[in-house]
Amino acid sequence: MTGNPKKVVLAYSGGLDTSVILRWLQDTYRCEVVTFTADLGQGEELEPARAKAEMMGVKEIHIEDLQEEFVRDFVFPMFRANTVYEGTYLLGTSIARPLIAKRLIEIAREVGADAVAHGATGKGNDQVRFELGCYALDPHIKVIAPWRLWDLNSRDKLIQYAESRQIPIPRGKRGTPPYSTDANLLHISYEGLALEDPWIEADEEMFTRSVSPELAPERPTYVEIGFERGDAVSVDGEPLSPANLLRRLNDLAGANGIGRLDLVENRYVGMKSRGVYETPGGTILLAAHRGIESITLDRGAAHLKDELMPRYAELIYNGYWFSPEREMLQALIDQSQGPVTGTVRLKLYKGSAAVVGRKAPQSLYSEDYATFEADTVYDQKDAEGFIKLNALRLRIAALARR
Repeated sequence: MTGNPKKVVLAYSGGLDTSVILRWLQDTYRCEVVTFTADLGQGEELEPARAKAEMMGVKEIHIEDLQEEFVRDFVFPMFRANTVYEGTYLLGTSIARPLIAKRLIEIAREVGADAVAHGATGKGNDQVRFELGCYALDPHIKVIAPWRLWDLNSRDKLIQYAESRQIPIPRGKRGTPPYSTDANLLHISYEGLALEDPWIEADEEMFTRSVSPELAPERPTYVEIGFERGDAVSVDGEPLSPANLLRRLNDLAGANGIGRLDLVENRYVGMKSRGVYETPGGTILLAAHRGIESITLDRGAAHLKDELMPRYAELIYNGYWFSPEREMLQALIDQSQGPVTGTVRLKLYKGSAAVVGRKAPQSLYSEDYATFEADTVYDQKDAEGFIKLNALRLRIAALARR
């Protein structure tokens, strides 16, 4: 597309940054702006975003509850792979971006927009995730990223711009915030400013979804999570929708001080970044899923999944959810989940989530074979030939060294 856009769909939160972006788009391009606000379970009232958009002259306002779709079609497929980035990060921010990009493009088609816009900065990962998703779904769309275009590169300049154009500034936004946050039903993240020194411990008052492990109950909490074909479907025997299930796990885990992570990660754009995350429900969901797989997956299938998982995690982190390679890996992962049905029991206690029980209709665990007592199904003498054949190359190498 050449020339100025005529109609832009903006990913809009209603906060200071995206409100300034809204007015900047109107001022810069003299175009119509359509707003899209996604409820992904961030825990904020979204109707004020509608009122603010109306006040700023927006005629088409989309506010959508996407929580069930988010968990069912994005979070759960990711957890089937036991996905963690760089060994610890459960990708709570990363996995939300492709859904937002998907709806941006769908709304752009519905309203006849020729461009979309987002509020991600030019130093972070989210600009990549949003734009790779948008281009994968519509190769002709124009994507506008104001943070890479304007000169409003400080909090003071944003506030001056807002004041000059009668944009309401939320209470508490005039000063420099101690950190930035991003939240959805899977997690909440904290980054920047007060957290930029990786030596300084995060302030306890910052956390909102979990109690401190030191202040968690003195008695453990036991919870049973039911699975069908790799997806969690019940908690303590109660069937729940995907979003309600994750919400329940968040409450249980958060009350027991579970799910905090302090991480220095490698951003796709090249720098290292320190982030602090709370992912309470996701932390115990990961432990439970690995627990049910431990008795239902064949060794070869389980080990192959573990080998592929870092690559799959990197694709999600870097923004390639809609890439052919991610879809290929997803097909392989989903194929493995057929027998992953059963129940896992976890013990939650002061920041830890331990699997203490697991059962499944198609369990591959056999007491007849595993017992240390006398049995009639396993001839221990067979192990001698097995060991000698596997040791043959090692023995030949040892002889050669002599």
